[in-house]
Amino acid sequence: MSIIRKRFRHLALSKDLGLLLFIGGLYSLSVALSNTFVNIFLWRQSGQFIDLAIYNLTAVVFELFAYVAAGQCAKKVDRIIVLRMGVLFLGCFYIAVLLIGSQASEWIVFLGALLGIGYGFYWLAYNVLTFEITEPETRDFFNGFFGSLLSMGGMIGPIAAGFIISRFTSNTGYFIIFGISLGCFLVAVLLSLMLKRRPSSGRFQLLEVWKERDRHPDWKRVLNAHFFQGLREGVFVFVISVFVFVTTGSELALGTYGLVYSGVSFFSYSLAVKLVKEQYRKRVILAGGMTLFLSLFLIIVDLTFTKLLIYAAIIAVAYPFLLVPYLSMTYDVIGRSREAAERRVEYIVVREIFINIGRVVSILSFIVAITLFDEKESIPFLLVILGAGHSFIYLCIRKVNGQSVRDLAN
Repeated sequence: MSIIRKRFRHLALSKDLGLLLFIGGLYSLSVALSNTFVNIFLWRQSGQFIDLAIYNLTAVVFELFAYVAAGQCAKKVDRIIVLRMGVLFLGCFYIAVLLIGSQASEWIVFLGALLGIGYGFYWLAYNVLTFEITEPETRDFFNGFFGSLLSMGGMIGPIAAGFIISRFTSNTGYFIIFGISLGCFLVAVLLSLMLKRRPSSGRFQLLEVWKERDRHPDWKRVLNAHFFQGLREGVFVFVISVFVFVTTGSELALGTYGLVYSGVSFFSYSLAVKLVKEQYRKRVILAGGMTLFLSLFLIIVDLTFTKLLIYAAIIAVAYPFLLVPYLSMTYDVIGRSREAAERRVEYIVVREIFINIGRVVSILSFIVAITLFDEKESIPFLLVILGAGHSFIYLCIRKVNGQSVRDLAN
């Protein structure tokens, strides 16, 4: 604990880092309050998996193109402005949901587009800023601390949202929650005004970084791993929440699921930061990926709320131990790549392109499966196939050079 406190004091010296973490905390709280419940809000209106799939597919496709556009902006204008644009688009998304209300299921493409653009601009700026303010020796800590912030938001948000929604009839509770999320994003915009300007220079050289895969095997391996990461995330981000709601018929139960997941995840991130050493990163990634895959067999047959809660606890342990070393390894590989300092924006964009390609493939596979086959039979089978994505991460990164930039310098 003394090492963690020492590192935290070191990081706390940066005012911008504190503000960035606070903005990230507001983002996590807002998303925890509303993101899952937007899918349920749409589900209650249509009751069709195809509508949720189209909504999420639209968001992913627009996020992919938004990353490229945000990357170009980050090379020409201040990256803080790019972050602010992302927050503003996300705010517009919640304004649109509030205004459209009970007709939201008829506007799924428009809503998905707003959400995807907001995600693309926000996360491009946030990831680039993270890459700039962390060093190899602090990345595990920073990723773990930010993960803890996400978990804290996840503990407070879902159960509070579920309680509020369940206390009101019709859609009143949903509108209250979406309004609170909008308020969080407005505060985040105001806080972004206090961040130090971080202009960038040079041309946007996306093609050169894309071609770096042929010259830098580790970069190619990491990108392939991110494709498989997206392969699981694409469908699981909305299907599991629907499973919980259909099984229980209660938004409060969905909030309880989120509380269990985030509560366990909070402690798991803290342990991951403390226990995962650089030399054990690959083994931990393998263990985390296999645990995520095997946990699926708990929920593909005879689904109950108790099984879903156990599943939530298991993946809440596995995810941090997978993501903390995996993200740190990714940044280390980028740091060793050609002209990493000058092209850090492009490296982040290419990484996100591969994640989103994986998500697109995932959701398109889901749409094909439920269109051609019976939902009750095809969805469990598809979840097993797509759920293997995180276990393939290890196969992609097992030959990656484990040395960080710091080690190479020494």
